[in-house]
Amino acid sequence: MSRLPRRLTLALPVALLTLAVPHALRAQELAPSGLFKFERLKETVGRTTKIRQMMTGLTHQGFRIDLHVTELAAGKMPHPEHHHPHEEMLLIRDGTLAVTVGEQTDTLGAGSAVYIASNAPHHWQNIGTTPAHYFVLALGTDAPAEKPGDGLAPER
Repeated sequence: MSRLPRRLTLALPVALLTLAVPHALRAQELAPSGLFKFERLKETVGRTTKIRQMMTGLTHQGFRIDLHVTELAAGKMPHPEHHHPHEEMLLIRDGTLAVTVGEQTDTLGAGSAVYIASNAPHHWQNIGTTPAHYFVLALGTDAPAEKPGDGLAPER
């Protein structure tokens, strides 16, 4: 039995591992553990919102997550009704929002949560007299899967 050269013997496991890691994991960055102190987050000011991005990236299983906190001005909407393939969770910290998801509409306040399934039409409006603050946790991507049933995270 012939022996492989030492350099090849060391390189082979690394090459095989690279082939085993899904393309989406190599193309995007894994989300590291972190502490996200509100005062340290960069604020992006929009027409009706102030957004502080907390984190975005892939889990160790290749599932994309994105978390940000939004301040929405009184009487305003962050965007018109829309839908998208990724799922979302809306966690209301304070304020009063009129939220519509599909055919359901309700008034929600501090401590309330909303789950928005893939492609469900949704929108919300701050119906209070002060700014509302809420977290948005986006789950998954909007790109189609590489192959049906392949179990790999699609690229974003």
